[in-house]
Amino acid sequence: MFDMIHHIAVIGKDYEASKHFYVDKLGFTVIRENYRRERDDYKIDLACGQQEIELFIIKDSPARASYPEASGLRHLAFRVDSVEETVKELNARGIRTEPVRLDDYTGKKMTFFQDPDGLPLEIHE
Repeated sequence: MFDMIHHIAVIGKDYEASKHFYVDKLGFTVIRENYRRERDDYKIDLACGQQEIELFIIKDSPARASYPEASGLRHLAFRVDSVEETVKELNARGIRTEPVRLDDYTGKKMTFFQDPDGLPLEIHE
């Protein structure tokens, strides 16, 4: 029935900060970008492998309830070849990461970092 995830939607408050983070720092490519006048917000579609990330910029969106234990999406995880190398790249781009640890169940390396609005993002081997 379900083949793969088509897209994941993320909401940010600050157009410049969010776009800079996801495009310039994380390296996602903009597929399309639209300003929605009737909502006074932006919708930026980003390529992430075969999936897409829909980045909505909504100035007055409420803050995330907690980190990361609120109901709903817990975090967004990206598979990488090397967590340690990716951490070095993220840190060099000014993105702070948590210490690298091993997943209790898979034994693979993983760690977390945050987007400009505090959304927890994970990298996992």
